[in-house]
Amino acid sequence: MCFCTWGVSHTRVPTESRPGHVALIAGFYEDVSAVAKGWKENPVEFDSVFNESRHTWCWGSPDILPMFAKGATGDHVYTHTYPAAEEDFASTDASKLDTWVFTQVKSFFKSAKSNSTLKASLLEDKNVFFLHLLGIDTNGHAHRPMSQEYLDNIGLVDAGLAEVVSIIEDFFGNDGRTAYVFTSDHGMTNWGSHGAGHPSETLTPLVVWGAGVQKAQRVSEPQPYNNGYLQDWKLEHLRRVDVSQADIAPLMASLIGVPIPVNSVGVLPLPYLNNSDQFKAESMYTNAIQVLEQFKVKMTQKKETTLSFLFTSYQYISLCQSLISHSLEGLVYYHTYDRFFLGCSVVLGFVGWTSYVVLVILKTHLLFLLCVQIPSRNLARLCTCIAVVIILFLLIQRSPITYYIYCLLPVPVWYSVLKDLFTCGSLTVRENAGSSTAVFLCCPQVVSFFHRTMLTVGLTALSLWPLLSGLFCKAKSRSLSWFVGCLCLALFPLMPVVGREPNIHLMLHVAVCAYMPSLTHSSLQQKQGLPLLNQIISWSTLASSTFVPLLSSTRLFHRLLSIFLSLTSTYLLLSTGSEALFPTVLSWLMFAWINIEQEALIAQGISGRQELSTIDFSANIDIAKIRQLKLDDIRRLVSLSVLLFLFASFDPASVYCFLTVFNPFIMGGLMMWKVIIPFIIVMCTFETIQVTTQLSSRSLFLIVLVISDLMALHFFFMVQDYGSWLDIGTSISHYVIVMSMTIFLMLLSVVTHVLTSRRLILWRRHKMHFP
Repeated sequence: MCFCTWGVSHTRVPTESRPGHVALIAGFYEDVSAVAKGWKENPVEFDSVFNESRHTWCWGSPDILPMFAKGATGDHVYTHTYPAAEEDFASTDASKLDTWVFTQVKSFFKSAKSNSTLKASLLEDKNVFFLHLLGIDTNGHAHRPMSQEYLDNIGLVDAGLAEVVSIIEDFFGNDGRTAYVFTSDHGMTNWGSHGAGHPSETLTPLVVWGAGVQKAQRVSEPQPYNNGYLQDWKLEHLRRVDVSQADIAPLMASLIGVPIPVNSVGVLPLPYLNNSDQFKAESMYTNAIQVLEQFKVKMTQKKETTLSFLFTSYQYISLCQSLISHSLEGLVYYHTYDRFFLGCSVVLGFVGWTSYVVLVILKTHLLFLLCVQIPSRNLARLCTCIAVVIILFLLIQRSPITYYIYCLLPVPVWYSVLKDLFTCGSLTVRENAGSSTAVFLCCPQVVSFFHRTMLTVGLTALSLWPLLSGLFCKAKSRSLSWFVGCLCLALFPLMPVVGREPNIHLMLHVAVCAYMPSLTHSSLQQKQGLPLLNQIISWSTLASSTFVPLLSSTRLFHRLLSIFLSLTSTYLLLSTGSEALFPTVLSWLMFAWINIEQEALIAQGISGRQELSTIDFSANIDIAKIRQLKLDDIRRLVSLSVLLFLFASFDPASVYCFLTVFNPFIMGGLMMWKVIIPFIIVMCTFETIQVTTQLSSRSLFLIVLVISDLMALHFFFMVQDYGSWLDIGTSISHYVIVMSMTIFLMLLSVVTHVLTSRRLILWRRHKMHFP
C-alpha cells in the first residue's frame, strides 16, 4: 500500500524560479512588473505560508530564500544560503549545491540535540522546513536533461531526501506528526531551458505523504490523462490528483495548521487530505471566505470610484465551492470594469493621431489649390467644453489620475485634426506618393509576428524585384547578386529561435573570431570553466566594436565595410551554430542592395546622381537636392520593413564566451545586443540609400509612424489578460514592440548617422617644412 498521494502540478508561464516559488508558498501568481527586478524580488508585499508559520527554516539558493524572509512579519523565518558565485553553469559539479543543503540540514538537527533553546522551538507545532535544491536545475542548464550529470544529480537527491526524512523522523521519535510535500517550481525542455509554456516546463510532479495526507487510492478504470506519465512512471493503478501550482499553498497551510495566506487564489485540493468531512468542509469554507474577502475589497474599491447609477454589482453565490469560482470571476469582472471605456479613449487617441500624421503627409506631398480660412474659435470652444465635461465626470467618480490622461489626450489631438480639415478646402495631387500603401504594409508585418515564414515569403518576393522592374536586363550581375542574397537570407527565418544544438564546426570557416566560441565550448565541455583569456578577448571585442569603425575613412564603402566587420566579430562571439553565417549573408545582401538601387537610379534617368565611390558620409547634405516622396520609395520602405525583423536567437548558451555565472541583466543585455546588431547593419545601409537617392528622411519617418500606429492599434485589440502567461506576455510584448518601434528607429537612425559620418582621429600628422 502506497502511503502517499501523487499528481501533477500545472504551473503558469513564465516558468521561472521566482514566480514558481511565489505560487507554491504564497498561493498566487505574482505581479508581472516583477520581471523588472529579474524575478528576484516582488514589487508588491505579500503573505505566505512561511509568514503564517510559527518558525520556518530554509536552506538553499540566495536568489530564492531571502525574498520570503523579507516579507515575513516578525523574526521567525531563518535562511541559510550558499554564496551566489556557486551558481555557475560552468561548474564541474553543480550537484554540490544539493549536497550542501543536505549537509546543512543534517548538521542543523544534530546541533539541535545539544541546543535546548533550538530543540524547544523545533518541538513546537506549525513549523516549516524548506529545502531548495538547485543542483538539478543548474545541471539541466549546463548539460541538458538526460545527461549523465543530470541523472547522477537525481540519484543524489533521491538518496539525500531518504536520509533527511530518516533524520527528521528519528529526531521527533517517529511521532507521525510530520507531513512532507515534494514538488518543483518548474520543469525544463530537452535543450535545457525554461520560461515558456511547453508541457515539459509547465507540468511538474507533486508527491505528498505523512501526517494528515490521504493514502493513494487504487483504481481499476483508465484515468482521463493522455500525457503518458501514468505509463512512464508505472502508476496506472494509483489515482492521480492534478492541481494548479497555486493550490499547493492552501494544501501546505492545511497540513501545517495555519491560516491560508491572505493573497492566495489557490483552491484547497481535498483529495490530498485524510481528515473528517467536517474538517474538509470547514477548510473549504475558510478557503472560500479568504477568496471572497479579496473579491469584496476589489468591489469596494471600484464602487467608491464609480457613480451609483453606473455601478453594476456582480452576482453572489452561496455555496462554498461555487463561491470560490464566482468570486474569482468577480475579481476579473471588477478588474476589467472600465476596459471598454478606456479602450474607446485609447482608440480615439490612436485614430486621431494617425489621422493628423496622414494630414501632414498630404500637405507635404499634395498641392493645395484653395485654402479657406475658417475661424477655429467655435471649434476651440467645443473642445474646451468636452474637456471640462470629462474632467467633471472623472472628478465625481474619483477616478485615478491615469484616467485623466487616457480620456483627455484625444481632445487636443482631434482639435488639431479638425482644425486642419476645416482650414483647407479643395486640393489636387502633386505626385503619386502612395501614402495609402501604409495600410496594406501592416497586414504582412502583423502576420510575421506570429508566423516567421512570412519573412521568408517577403524576401522571396523582394528577390524578384529586378526581374519585374526590368533591371535584370540592364544590370545582370548585380541583379543576380541581389536575387541569390535574398534567397540565402530567406532561409534564416525558417530556423528555430530557441532549442538549437550547438554546431561549432560550422562556424570555424566564417572568421577568426569564431575561434573564441570554439575554444570556450571545448573548455565548458571538459568542465574546465570559462578561460579568463577568452573572457577578456570577448569583452574587449564587444567594447571596441562600437568605436573601431569611427577610426576608418568616411568614404562610403570604406566606412560600411568597417562597420559590418566590427559588428560581425561581436555577433560571431554570440553565436552557437548556423546563425554565425547570418551577418555575412546579410552584409553581402546590403552591398547588393546599395548597388541595385544605384542601377535603379540610372534606369530612371535621375539627374544629379553621384557615383558611389565619390560619396563621403561626412559631407554636408545639399537640402536643395532633397526630393519629394515617390511611389518607388514605398518599395524601399517595404524592403526595410522586411529586413529589420529577420533573425533572432535567444539561446542562453550564446553568452558563454562572456560569462557563465547566472546574471539575468548582463545575459539579457548581451542577447539584446545580438538582436540589435542586424538592425544597425540594415539601418546603416538604409542611411546610405537615403544619401545616394536624396531621399526625404522626414517623409519616410512619417510613413513609418503611420504604419507603426496602425499596427499598434491592431495589437491593442489583441492584448489579453487571460490564458497562460506565455499568451499574455506575447500579446503585451507585440503591442509594446510596435508602440516603441518609431522611437527605436529614431534612436537607431541617430546611432547609424554617427557611425557613418563621424570620425575619430587619435593622432594628427604634422606637416614637415623644409628650408
